[in-house]
Amino acid sequence: MPEIRKDPVFGRWVIIASERGLRPNEFRLGSGPETGGYICPFCAGNEALTPPEIYSLTGEKGQWRLRVVRNKYPALEDSGSAENRRSGIYDRMDGMGFHEVVIETPEHGRQLETMPTEAVADVVRTFMLRVSAIKKDPRIKYVMIFKNHGRNAGASLLHPHSQIIAMPMAPLRVMQEIDGAADYHQERGTCVFCDIVKEEMAFKRRVVAENADFLAVTPYASRFSFETWILPRRHASHFEEMPAEQAVTLAEVIKTALGKLSVSLPDLSYNLIVHTMPVQEPSAEHYHWHIEIMPKLSHVAGFEWGTGFYINTVSPEDAADILNAGKQFKI
Repeated sequence: MPEIRKDPVFGRWVIIASERGLRPNEFRLGSGPETGGYICPFCAGNEALTPPEIYSLTGEKGQWRLRVVRNKYPALEDSGSAENRRSGIYDRMDGMGFHEVVIETPEHGRQLETMPTEAVADVVRTFMLRVSAIKKDPRIKYVMIFKNHGRNAGASLLHPHSQIIAMPMAPLRVMQEIDGAADYHQERGTCVFCDIVKEEMAFKRRVVAENADFLAVTPYASRFSFETWILPRRHASHFEEMPAEQAVTLAEVIKTALGKLSVSLPDLSYNLIVHTMPVQEPSAEHYHWHIEIMPKLSHVAGFEWGTGFYINTVSPEDAADILNAGKQFKI
């Protein structure tokens, strides 16, 4: 089974999962089922090619419209122990956790921004339901929801899907963000993300989508060109505790933001990540869940890896102007 090892210098955990290298890559095998050389395991009619479904929603004619299955090539598995084992200076534990795939639609080429709002809301509600179910296991400390779209974003299959990985610790990157928000709260007495919402609503220049519940912006210190954040207007620290009725308004903003990105950035590849509090922690005044969308227009290179500094070649203000005008951006 996979193993989780701790880097003794940085304190970050690394998953060693050799079987992940066996997963099929549609971008290498062909562009889709029409090539004849590839059978998509996520298309309707090919359900036998995936593990049994954990959860599904049924459409009008009795066919599923959304499925959740275990990942056939998991980064973590729901067996083993969450106990830390030390060997000399090194720490390790079993690769215990959960790795699920949310198949967002039976249609192979359909993307979130082109799906009906209610279908996108179904995806959002499914995320919430699965996190709420998974966190009942006290061994699980953090649940990561993410979507890799496109070859440059690390996707191996074209068919629209997202992933959920539940792990027995909160990742270092997550804790750095939460600790930074806690420092801001201690210094100013307010939530930094709530203050970002207020600042961006007043400035307006970086806003790319909004409604009564959510705001999408190109953040002030964007690391990547056309990076976009979606933030709840009202404070909330845990994504899975979002009021159910807000799934529709969140879906509206996701569709608008991704729609603008896909118009301005042809052949868009992106990572979409839900940032939220560790699932066993109580509600926090200092942290505010949000979604980050990171288009993959260039690769992180030596300077970024060596320093932790990012170089963004399109200012967030210019990015918002391009997205809101519906202009194509030439790389």
